[in-house]
Amino acid sequence: MRLPEKGTLLRIFIGESDRCAQTNRPLHEAIVLRAREAHLAGATVTRGVMGYGKHSRLHTAKILRLSEDLPIIVEIAAFLPWLDENVREGLVTMEAVRVIHYRAEEPNQPAS
Repeated sequence: MRLPEKGTLLRIFIGESDRCAQTNRPLHEAIVLRAREAHLAGATVTRGVMGYGKHSRLHTAKILRLSEDLPIIVEIAAFLPWLDENVREGLVTMEAVRVIHYRAEEPNQPAS
């Protein structure tokens, strides 16, 4: 089965220590769980080794400067209203993407 070629990638830049406004759990975890509940195609959380945000404070994983607030990027299909309520500080970008993904057919089902 071939998925549609056009889609939107939502990329959310937050800090590792950011918390969800509704549940107080780690924000990246709350975003992924909410996306799963909404039956979105998928989500990926990436932990950065170094970065800075609007306050220009450097966050790094170097041993001598170990940060407890490393950069986190969550990539997901869009669900902006929930994000508006729960992301207090961060950067969210949306970009058009061309999706190239093939899945194997389920056994005993004819090809589409």
